[in-house]
Amino acid sequence: MNLTPDVRPIIDFIAASPSSFHAAEEVAKALEAASFTRQDETAEWEAAGGRYLVRGGAVMAWWVPDVAEPRGFRIIGAHTDSPGFWLKPNPEFDAHGFHQIAVEVYGGPIITSFFDRELTVAGRVLLADGSQRLVNTGPIARIPHLAPHLDRDPKVDPQTSVQPITPAPIMGTIARTLGVDRSDIISHDLITADAQKGEFLNDAVMAGRLDNLSSVYAGLQAYLGAVASEEVGDDVLVLAFFDHEEVGSASATGAAGPILEDVLVRTARALGRDERRMYAASSCVSADAAHAVHPNYAGKHDPTHRPLLGAGPVTKFNAKQRYASEASSVARWENAARAAGVPIQRFVSHNAVPCGSTIGPITATRLGIPTVDVGVPLLSMHSAREMVSVGDLENFIRALHAYLVDL
Repeated sequence: MNLTPDVRPIIDFIAASPSSFHAAEEVAKALEAASFTRQDETAEWEAAGGRYLVRGGAVMAWWVPDVAEPRGFRIIGAHTDSPGFWLKPNPEFDAHGFHQIAVEVYGGPIITSFFDRELTVAGRVLLADGSQRLVNTGPIARIPHLAPHLDRDPKVDPQTSVQPITPAPIMGTIARTLGVDRSDIISHDLITADAQKGEFLNDAVMAGRLDNLSSVYAGLQAYLGAVASEEVGDDVLVLAFFDHEEVGSASATGAAGPILEDVLVRTARALGRDERRMYAASSCVSADAAHAVHPNYAGKHDPTHRPLLGAGPVTKFNAKQRYASEASSVARWENAARAAGVPIQRFVSHNAVPCGSTIGPITATRLGIPTVDVGVPLLSMHSAREMVSVGDLENFIRALHAYLVDL
């Protein structure tokens, strides 16, 4: 395979994706540029060439090979959302001369990493005329630390400590950004995000939302490369980028919801196939960021499973099924990676350190499709600013491409 990924655009991709809704639309733009057609979910289902749909912050794509009878589905899954602070329905209040934003904690952010950073407010707004608009205010808010002179050991209270200050009432700012009247805004799904653009530092990317836009970007690049190649076999190639993973995936656009199953069932039936027979010939790669060993906290890792930055993508294992990897799915993934010349690392959590989870076990449970959990190793996961190796991103794209075209 001759594939030389260019990961430099990931900085622009992340900057354009401050919310899950923006990330889904950025993926949609790339698919449109590759001649994919947007599917109207209320219309007759199309199962020829490349199609996609956007549902809120989730985006699904499917590409049907030009064969008489496609065999199964080959799926790359990831999620578009990242931890942050979600705006409450009535988000405006004033205190001690400041305009502030009433927020809830979304997911599990390293809360203090968001302090003293310029924050944007981004997401979707529903207007009185029934239309939906995406908004990204740019740097407009800040959560200030308390000076140590006032408290040497301040405790972070998720209700009182994290409400950002802003120069003007936030909904007026949103309205002005959109060029509408404040009264036109009926409802909204808005989140804060670090407004600073990502940067390259030697062979590393420093940016917000690498969990999990690193996987979204890598999966998209591998997918577009596979579709454009002449190496694909007789499987339908599927991208499944879900929302709400950081809060458990239980939503209409999360992995626990019906969106992927809807796509697979309707595609199979449009092809005149039984979806369960296709499931039996299918596989899934759940792509989500992994934990690189932290040099200052190496004891938090299992001593024989310590992924290093720059040493390759990670296969993730957990005996309690917090990850979906099992022998057959691992073999398929790692054989594809080896065929692409990509080194693979393995992660198992320290027995005394609780393990997170991903969309992988949820997808495997809902559909019964063998799934493997993989990702690039990160430092500072869930921080406002995370760190990943350029080489790991490049190798991840190569490995995902090899998985899609492995015949």
